[in-house]
Amino acid sequence: MFPVRGVQVTQVRPADPVTIPAAPGAAAGLAGARIVALDCYDVRFPTSLEHDGSDAMNPDPDYSAAYAILRTDAEGLEGHALCFTIGRGNEVMVTAIAALRRHVVGRRVEDIAGDLGAFSAALIGDSQLRWLGPEKGVMHMAIGAVVNAAWDLAAKIAGKPVWRLLADMTPEQIVALVDFRYLSDALTPAEAMDILRAARAGREERIAELERFGHPAYTTTPGWIGYSDEKLVSLSRQAVADGFTQIKLKVGADLPDDVRRMALAREAVGPDIRIAVDANQRWGVGQATDAIAALAPWDPYWVEEPTSPDEILGLAVIHDAIAPVKIAVGEHVANRVIFKQILQAGGADVLTIDACRVAGVNENVAILLLAAKYGVAVCPHAGGVGLCEMVQHLAMFDFVAVAATHKDRVLEYVDHLHEHFTDPVRVTGGRYLAPTAPGFSAELRPESLRAYEFPHGAVWQELAGTANQ
Repeated sequence: MFPVRGVQVTQVRPADPVTIPAAPGAAAGLAGARIVALDCYDVRFPTSLEHDGSDAMNPDPDYSAAYAILRTDAEGLEGHALCFTIGRGNEVMVTAIAALRRHVVGRRVEDIAGDLGAFSAALIGDSQLRWLGPEKGVMHMAIGAVVNAAWDLAAKIAGKPVWRLLADMTPEQIVALVDFRYLSDALTPAEAMDILRAARAGREERIAELERFGHPAYTTTPGWIGYSDEKLVSLSRQAVADGFTQIKLKVGADLPDDVRRMALAREAVGPDIRIAVDANQRWGVGQATDAIAALAPWDPYWVEEPTSPDEILGLAVIHDAIAPVKIAVGEHVANRVIFKQILQAGGADVLTIDACRVAGVNENVAILLLAAKYGVAVCPHAGGVGLCEMVQHLAMFDFVAVAATHKDRVLEYVDHLHEHFTDPVRVTGGRYLAPTAPGFSAELRPESLRAYEFPHGAVWQELAGTANQ
């Protein structure tokens, strides 16, 4: 039991806390430090103007962030994270994050960073807020933003990037992060421990490989559904020249268009580059199997979100019907319980976890362990705003400490909006270079925050003025 401001919460997890050692010289400044504010900002980028991010289900996204900052009374120490949306509704997410202030403001920094499992449990276990899910939807995503901000804070205290902070934990400490309630029929703490202990072999070599060569990536930049055929072909060829061995196209709006665009992309990249397709939940079960059959002559590597991510049995039907084409799903899967059932049903070959969809790092660690138990590859979803920056840490932790392999694993990359972050992703030769700066790489530049805060930032004021004219 973890008492938090009058709320009693329970979590099925090992009781050993995770101790985060402070970086040299940091301990004195942390003594007695407390969280003094949880601030959240509505930040939006007008990506719909150029059709960046467009797909069959979301034709006009404005990439947006409910941007959370945990402020402390220790000089220069803050935790930053965000929850990704695509525009309207971002204000709802900001309000949901604000509802969590009572759980964090006034708490000692050392207590939060010292037991991130208990911190996550406290936020998820607020019964009145949990009622809004349970453990899904806007409130669950808001919890993810605050949990991720706490990880950013803990990593800065430790003087490490989040991927390395996680990778340096013992198996016992990692298992202590996970809530095994609802999971134990598929994954027990003992099984999770076995997975993590087995991955210890070769750990230092994988860290060295990661730091030297980075993590394999693929790119969705050529494939937005609103792009012209000419732009699709040009960007596909550029992706190959840049070293990517896989690209992804958006499909689902119109099957003849999908077939034409797939043929153009295959001609542009040749037979040896993998082309994944992403329907973004557009099809029903029968539609999905028919559409994938029509695309089959151009050798799609995987089809992502062929139907609703909650359609567990339907995913299994599609999976059996379209083999050997793979099914990828995950960016909209609400929680670890749905992931578990998709794996149990045999509904996916690839999990595309998202740093901002579930309740933060802790729940994503649970999903990575589930994937390892079922032998399913994890190829995280990125793009958006800040998603590449954050999810790279989870993919690299998976490589070092859980899956212990790059086999069948690529991390999505989209070339949008990285210039707005203080620690942007670095991708070269089709690979993500490992972050070295302490934290979760989610901190926005102050000038970007001022310019793109909605609706009063300079960019939105200018757009409003143009619309009025």
